[in-house]
Amino acid sequence: EKDEKSRYNRGSQFTPDGICCEEGYRMSNRIFQSVVLQMKEGTDRTVGVIDADGTVVACDDTTLIGERWAGVVEIVNSAENTVIAAESGMVQFEGRTFKALSSWGTQFDYAGFVSGEDDLARTLCTVTAVAYNGAKQSYEEKHDKGTFVKNIISDNILLGDIYVRAKELHFDCDVPRGVFLVRQPEPADPAMIDAIQTLFPDKQSDFVLSVSETDVAVVKQFSGETEGKRLDKLAAQIEEALASELKLKVVVGIGTVASSIRELAHSYKEAQMAIEVGKVFDTERSVISYDNLGIGRLIYQLPTTLCDMFLREVFKRGSIESLDHETLFTIQKFFENNLNVSETSRKLFVHRNTLVYRIEKLHQSTGLDIRKFDDALTFKIA
Repeated sequence: EKDEKSRYNRGSQFTPDGICCEEGYRMSNRIFQSVVLQMKEGTDRTVGVIDADGTVVACDDTTLIGERWAGVVEIVNSAENTVIAAESGMVQFEGRTFKALSSWGTQFDYAGFVSGEDDLARTLCTVTAVAYNGAKQSYEEKHDKGTFVKNIISDNILLGDIYVRAKELHFDCDVPRGVFLVRQPEPADPAMIDAIQTLFPDKQSDFVLSVSETDVAVVKQFSGETEGKRLDKLAAQIEEALASELKLKVVVGIGTVASSIRELAHSYKEAQMAIEVGKVFDTERSVISYDNLGIGRLIYQLPTTLCDMFLREVFKRGSIESLDHETLFTIQKFFENNLNVSETSRKLFVHRNTLVYRIEKLHQSTGLDIRKFDDALTFKIA
């Protein structure tokens, strides 16, 4: 135990879970060891837990605590040619059966082990892993800042309890934080979390959290006031890193800066809405900020029945359906150039009179002259 505590103190300041050295040591020594001792009463097999370095942090054979089995780390992480059952995720190494405990990334934080490579060893390894995971989750809910932040943005903690837990965890409540939501169209590659984590290495201030099969939330702490441009830049870095390293096409939603801990959940919901609205109104962009959603944010929240009623009142029957792709593209460019006929015709490489003819034709079919501000606004909303 003394060697184990020294190992934590010699290593990095924080364990892989983002827990400080002393707390990480208490977790491995007290939580896992208490489970191990209970298991000892029901089996004559040696059972225990190793950490991400392959060091034994808990075991019913106390003489093994502190030993480092470095060779098993790569095998448990890759499980190449040693997986007993793909679904179980168990591997064998030097007469022992190992199973990684639940983790947010692709690299395991802890793994349970049982002596032996037979059916009984595999059964015991499965049972003990369930017990270890339960103990680990219970501990993290009380002591891990990442789990605390995840509960806040998921609305899994009462507002009154937030400040109590923050005080217990020494969590700074009143510093600005940016919230990003990274979404992959299909079930996310677990390596995505690790790739994003490299951009935010400070696990005590910045948090990379898996929130669903497709979504990863990033909560970034700032030292002072920050602008939207900085958030956009960070989001672009995330998108570019995933595209270059993992060839993943993702969409990043950005919420407004949360000035206090109680605003994190609201900012996370804004990042969610940014992605949802962008999916409808701006399909070409991969980075979408809530602050820049414009009128799309308002329309998205309207009931569809109200939208249908508006369309029926504004357009003659069938007129909106008759608009072809060329006409819609022309209208879009006309709006992008602030209703300037000359500038729009130049950008479209058409004669000014040709553009005027198209606008007149649109006016006749819809009753809206988009050269006038009110009609242009009505058409934009429609």
